[in-house]
Amino acid sequence: MKHIDPQSPVSFVANVARLPQKGLPVTIEADERQRAALAVEHELLSVEYYRAELLVAPWKRNGVKVSGRVEADITQACIVTLDPVEAHIDEPVEALFLPEQSKLGRQGFEGGGEIVLDADGPDSPETFSGDTIDVGALAEQFFGLAIDPYPRKAGVSLEVSGDGEAEESEFQQKLRSLLGKS
Repeated sequence: MKHIDPQSPVSFVANVARLPQKGLPVTIEADERQRAALAVEHELLSVEYYRAELLVAPWKRNGVKVSGRVEADITQACIVTLDPVEAHIDEPVEALFLPEQSKLGRQGFEGGGEIVLDADGPDSPETFSGDTIDVGALAEQFFGLAIDPYPRKAGVSLEVSGDGEAEESEFQQKLRSLLGKS
């Protein structure tokens, strides 16, 4: 998650140089072209709806906290039947960023200082350079993580269909006769 791809279909670059104290609200609603690009990028049949509502706020002295949620309606191919499977994504977004040149960032990443992390809390801060962060690409990462990697149509299992007992192979029959009756 270190290098955010600048080519995100839902890229939204927020200027974080002078953030208002209460934060900068950002809403990204993907249009048809962006939804098609998201579908291709995440190997989905389609993305019917995509919306990210984020708050980009100051954190500590010169860090940035991005929080909010990403919602989407997607259609995937069932891993068993390849039939379309519809899914709804509603994923919280939370990330911390520190400027590359920040003392806290340098100490934490170069082992000099300690950044105490809560396992259930946000991930460790990422660094950013310049005055901007692509919060659209960040929201897309959370969207991507929320997609079910093995979508299945309701009622479909991965078991091989057959008439209950499979035919015994010639080898299995010989083995059974060698081991004695059963």
